[in-house]
Amino acid sequence: MKIACFSTKSYDRESFDRFLSETDHSFSYFDAKLDKHTVSLAEGHDAICTFVNDHIDSGIIAKLHQFGIKLIALRCAGYNQVDLKSAAEHGIKIARVPAYSPEAVAEHAFALILTLARKTHKAYNRVRENNFSLEGLTGVNIHGKTVGVIGTGAIGRAFCRIAKGFGCTILAYDVFENDEMKQLGVKYLPMNEVLSKSHIISLHCPLTPETHHLINSESIAHMQNGIALINTSRGALIETKSVIRALKNKKIGYLGIDVYEQEENIFFKNLSEEIMQDEQISRLMTFPNVLVTGHQAFLTKEALEQISRTTLGNITAFEQGDTLVNEIKPS
Repeated sequence: MKIACFSTKSYDRESFDRFLSETDHSFSYFDAKLDKHTVSLAEGHDAICTFVNDHIDSGIIAKLHQFGIKLIALRCAGYNQVDLKSAAEHGIKIARVPAYSPEAVAEHAFALILTLARKTHKAYNRVRENNFSLEGLTGVNIHGKTVGVIGTGAIGRAFCRIAKGFGCTILAYDVFENDEMKQLGVKYLPMNEVLSKSHIISLHCPLTPETHHLINSESIAHMQNGIALINTSRGALIETKSVIRALKNKKIGYLGIDVYEQEENIFFKNLSEEIMQDEQISRLMTFPNVLVTGHQAFLTKEALEQISRTTLGNITAFEQGDTLVNEIKPS
C-alpha cells in the first residue's frame, strides 16, 4: 500500500524506514500537518498516517474519501482529533496504536517531578555559568509523599509502580479500579478525595467530553496548598487560565506539563526566532516553579519502535482483510 505520512519528523522517518523493508508498503513523508491546505497531498495514496495534532474533521474526511483513501493509521493512542462518525459514513477505517512503551511516558512524568522537586534545571544553568552557589536550590523529598494518580490505564499503572519504588503513598481515581494496582498498595478513592489528600497529582486519563478541563478552578479548590501538578496526558485536561491563577496565589506550588491545550500551533516546531503569540503559555513560562516540555514524553527509541511496528501491522492487516484489532469505531 502507498501511505501518505503527515507531520513527520526525522525520528519518524528513521523509525519507519527501519521496518519498511519487512513489508510491501511505501511511505511518502510530509513535514506538513494534515489540514484543508495539505489534504491534497494524500491523492494517489491508499492510506494516510497521522499524528495527534492532525485534526481530521468531516471536511478532511470528505476529501480523503474523494481521493480513495480507505484507512487512516494513527501513530498515536489518542483519537479525539478524528471525526469517527464521518469516517464511518465514508467507509474509512481508523486504526491506532493503543499502547507504546507506557514506561516512556510514566518515566517522563517522574522526570518532571524530580526536576521540579530538586531544581536540577536551575542548577544545570547555574553551573554552566560557573555559579556553584546552592542558594535558592533547596528541594523537597519525594519519599514519603502522597501521590494522586488520575487514571490507571497502562501509563498510570507504570507511573504507580515507579512511585511505589520511591516510597510514596499512592491514591488513585479511575472509573475502572485495577486489581493489580490494589495488590501494589494503591488505594482508590473518589476524585475529590484524591485531590485533597495528595501532595503530587499526576494526570494519566484520556481526553473525553467528561474529562475536558478536569483541572479547573473548582477542582483546584479541593487541592492542598502548594500541590505539585503534572500532566503528560492531554493538554485540555487542564484549564490553563485557572492554573495560572492558582500559581499566582500559590495554591499550586509546582507545575510540570508535557502537553498544553493550545499546543497545536506551537509544539513540534522551532519558534526560537519568532515572537510567541500565545499569551497563556508565555505567562506559564515566566513562573520559576513551572516546567514545560514540548510533548516529548513518548519520545524514546523503544516507543518509536513499537509505534512503527504497530502502525505497519495495522496497515498490513487492513490490506490483507484480517481483523483490525486496533480499529476505532464511533460509539
